[in-house]
Amino acid sequence: MSHPFILTLSCPERPGIVHAVTSFLFRHGCDIVEHQQFDDAVRGQLFLRTEFVCAEDTDCARLSADFSSVAEEFGMTFQVSGERPQRVVVMVSKLGHCLNDLVFRWRAGNLGAELVAVVSNHEDLRPMAEAAGLPFVHLPVTPATKREAEARLLELVEEYRADLVVLARYMQILSDETCAALYGRAINIHHSFLPGFKGAKPYHQAFDRGVKLVGATAHYVTADLDEGPIIEQEVIRIDHTYDPRALATVGQDAEALALSRAVRWHSEQRVLLNGHSTVVFR
Repeated sequence: MSHPFILTLSCPERPGIVHAVTSFLFRHGCDIVEHQQFDDAVRGQLFLRTEFVCAEDTDCARLSADFSSVAEEFGMTFQVSGERPQRVVVMVSKLGHCLNDLVFRWRAGNLGAELVAVVSNHEDLRPMAEAAGLPFVHLPVTPATKREAEARLLELVEEYRADLVVLARYMQILSDETCAALYGRAINIHHSFLPGFKGAKPYHQAFDRGVKLVGATAHYVTADLDEGPIIEQEVIRIDHTYDPRALATVGQDAEALALSRAVRWHSEQRVLLNGHSTVVFR
């Protein structure tokens, strides 16, 4: 019986890296089914994603232990993951378009991840979550309770054994401490192709400025608000006939598309951090 695994790594560029990886897999009786790599000439780094099947009875921990000597030789940061889907906690406030899209793709089997719970600072989206069979946790946030609420959020991440937290239009700013605790495993969707229109009514601002493009940006959460490493951006061309309501509708479509792609690519181990940027093996 073949067991699927994914090896991802980054390391300083030098000759022999790919040979070392493929030789290791050959010695362990593994067959490569997908291989992608990127040589970043500017930073002098190599990024690699290799999906393979292994006929022998093994697991991620054993393969990681065996590969550690290769990684040490080349100064690699690496991860071996198996076929278990990423477990995702979704955070929302009142807008439900992104949650609805994630639920649809999850139920259709093409999200690449398993939704396990919905957490919200409002009750509005409880019916949507519970209709999908997902636990809904109401976690109110006020300036006085923010620290306790975020501590409870991190507890929920542990309780649900979540690999990823998705801020699907969650309208609260996470503290620096929580951003650090979730570094590399929290994704946010920002309602702009570039963070140019901030505040409560971004599409009204866009209308006032006569924009010709509406977009959305999915990025990792960092302490720098809306400036984390970008995973995906979606952009839709519009014209002067779009009023604020039409702009919001188009913008929500862009948000849902960008976020679902980011969640799927992250869950399939296709996103590697590269400083303040990312390498995405689509």
